[in-house]
Amino acid sequence: MRTQLYLIGKTDFAYLREGIALYEKRLKNYLRYESKVIHNAKHPKSATPDQMREREGDAILKQLDPGDYLVLLDERGKAMTSPQLADWVEQRRMAAPRRLVFVVGGAYGFSDAVYRRADAQLSLSKMTFSHQMIRLFFVEQLYRAMTILAGEPYHHQ
Repeated sequence: MRTQLYLIGKTDFAYLREGIALYEKRLKNYLRYESKVIHNAKHPKSATPDQMREREGDAILKQLDPGDYLVLLDERGKAMTSPQLADWVEQRRMAAPRRLVFVVGGAYGFSDAVYRRADAQLSLSKMTFSHQMIRLFFVEQLYRAMTILAGEPYHHQ
């Protein structure tokens, strides 16, 4: 099974790109992983948040195949501890979808169509973080989950 992370737009800050690259490199030791930037559709300056969500949602949905298991990283999603996330990821891997696809939305979140298509929603915190920062937080947590599953000492309890 492949695991993918879709991102709306590029990561703007070098310090975030460096951190993301570090954990993405480490992840490749544990699973078939790749991230994919879905470039923002050009939004006119007059575009409303709803219009932006719709355009970005259409771009996300075009990337998906029918057998993909779609997980939205969303503040309203289910919160888990790191060990719970590890177990959850392992359960998804055992169910053997073709691809496990995580998505970090744009600044205004997801369209209704993306919410309807989603198989799950995960929250990384009850607090709100920028969609840029969540990228780094998520890849670190996915790496942590893989080390937990492998019985490695990265995660301390």
